[in-house]
Amino acid sequence: MIDLILGTAGHIDHGKTALVRALTGVNTDRLPEEQRRGITIDLGFAELALAPYRLGIVDVPGHERFVRNMLAGASGVDLALLVVAADDSIKPQTREHLEILRLLGLEHGVIALTKCDLVDSDWLQLVEDEVRELVAGSFLAHAPIIRTSALQEKGLDALRDALRAAAAQAAAAERMRRISEPFRMAIDRSFTLAGHGTVVTGSIASGVVRVGDVLTIEPGGVSVRVREIQNHDRSVEDAHRGQRAAINLAGIHHTEVRRGQELAAPGHLQPSRLLTAQVSLLDSAPRPLKNRDRVRIHLGTAELTASVALLDAEHIPPGQAALVQLFFRDAVAAVWGQPFVVRSESPAATIGGGRVLDPVAQKIRTKEAATFAANLTSGEPMRRAAAAWFLAGLRNMRPEELSRNAGVSDIAATQQALFAAGELRELRLSPTRNLIVHRRAWELLQERILVALAKMHDRDPLRSTFDRSQLASRFSYLDPPGLFDAAMRGLIQQGQVRELGDRIGLAGRGPKLSKNEQKLLDQLIELYRQTGFPPPGLPECHALTSKNPKIIPQLLSVAAADGVLVEITSHMYLHESVDRELRDKLAARLGGGAGVTAAEIRDILGGTRKHCIPYCEYLDRIGFTRREGDLRYLAQTSPDAASASNPVAS
Repeated sequence: MIDLILGTAGHIDHGKTALVRALTGVNTDRLPEEQRRGITIDLGFAELALAPYRLGIVDVPGHERFVRNMLAGASGVDLALLVVAADDSIKPQTREHLEILRLLGLEHGVIALTKCDLVDSDWLQLVEDEVRELVAGSFLAHAPIIRTSALQEKGLDALRDALRAAAAQAAAAERMRRISEPFRMAIDRSFTLAGHGTVVTGSIASGVVRVGDVLTIEPGGVSVRVREIQNHDRSVEDAHRGQRAAINLAGIHHTEVRRGQELAAPGHLQPSRLLTAQVSLLDSAPRPLKNRDRVRIHLGTAELTASVALLDAEHIPPGQAALVQLFFRDAVAAVWGQPFVVRSESPAATIGGGRVLDPVAQKIRTKEAATFAANLTSGEPMRRAAAAWFLAGLRNMRPEELSRNAGVSDIAATQQALFAAGELRELRLSPTRNLIVHRRAWELLQERILVALAKMHDRDPLRSTFDRSQLASRFSYLDPPGLFDAAMRGLIQQGQVRELGDRIGLAGRGPKLSKNEQKLLDQLIELYRQTGFPPPGLPECHALTSKNPKIIPQLLSVAAADGVLVEITSHMYLHESVDRELRDKLAARLGGGAGVTAAEIRDILGGTRKHCIPYCEYLDRIGFTRREGDLRYLAQTSPDAASASNPVAS
């Protein structure tokens, strides 16, 4: 049997529940108040076998006060049964329910005229004409209109045949492929049974669930185990897309579950307070939808309040559509392509609908990001997948998330095609960790790094390189670790950044040197690095060139401004790595708090008084040491502390 979900729709007291009872023998008004008042308040359920199809019927309330319940029931419906009472014709909820079904993306259905035994044939024809006018241009434009009487059981066989034909059309629709996707079911009821515990019910939107499966309730991230499954009061080992299911859960109390949550395969859904979507307003909407308007969003079985941010328009006029971002107060779980209904906040009325494009969205701040978001409306899975990967930014989006984020079913082939087209890059962040990102997202990170490095050059134009860690600290927010280093490797390989030991700079920035001058500068830096302490003097430097020795002081100043050399005096420089080594030696000797004389420092470092005295004064100047009389101490150590820590000295 092929399973599908059939939803009823129509105005209050137009005979929806009576017609379902005549077709199935089941009274879907299960609540005492429903039976006492003779109206449907909450959702009711029944089953209708029309071989080779089996329809799980969701009977929804028709009263305007219970539209939110109707919307919860309409989630996951495959085909519709629009009910119009022959003695009452079209009413407000007839129109609203039809619009809701259209907004939810339904494509197939049947129209039933009920209570036909109460009117004559001429009146029936007038009502049929009115119904045809109502559904013109909708998915029910060519649907059969079946005249019925539940009380006299007339027209029921014709209605069954029409439903079977509509089921055949729905079974061939694209949405039937969702049986191969991860399991997901919007919860429309939660209750407890003595001896069983928590039971949740819903219409399965995708995938298969089996007894013993471990699932997750989202939003909430609660892990639960499936104890038992029932399909219309029958215990079964599994249930799948297109079926109604009552699932007995272990691991949660029924009061912790609410309508609007989703039961899903672990990791399939990711709650978010921000969705990117396409929204369209009804022609009958009373006014345009504007930025920051607050609306009610009915998504799955959830009803939430959201604030609207328009991406590609100043407002959405009635009858028009646009890209938006929806900001929710509470987290919501959704998938790509999932339809929803938009209602005004006050007074509550249906004004439009839409479908989810990015269910785990980040705030869109650029036109480029908005363009990629628009690509999520494409009918081409590869284009949607590329857009989803770009919008994920540098987050480690797993390929299997393409099912949720872009509606892609053949994930492996799509990913391979994106690599072949150069849209994706796989980065090596560590020996055990790789990251797949969209090419453009990676380029944007590298562009941000280049901009940051350019600003450093602007602030200090004499420098051609900077300490790598100084730039890296500006990108410490990047996650996962290793992104900055990988981006820098790429920029260096591309020749946009030059690397000199632990120092980096933009190619072509810094003092403008000729090729020979740059070569001489590099030779000077290497001379100072290799010579160590004491450093070379001007004669050794002049030996490197016979053509232009007068430029050497200028080049040494450039190297000092660049941070590669350290200026001790106007005529004495050290390589920065040599300076670090000398300070490390002194720190080890002075770490106990003892003071030393300049002569002792000369013995520790080597060299002559000519070099040691200027170096000691440099250390005082930069705050590394502190001079008291003839002794020098590490700047952070006082003589009192030194005496206290060294009994011999005292």
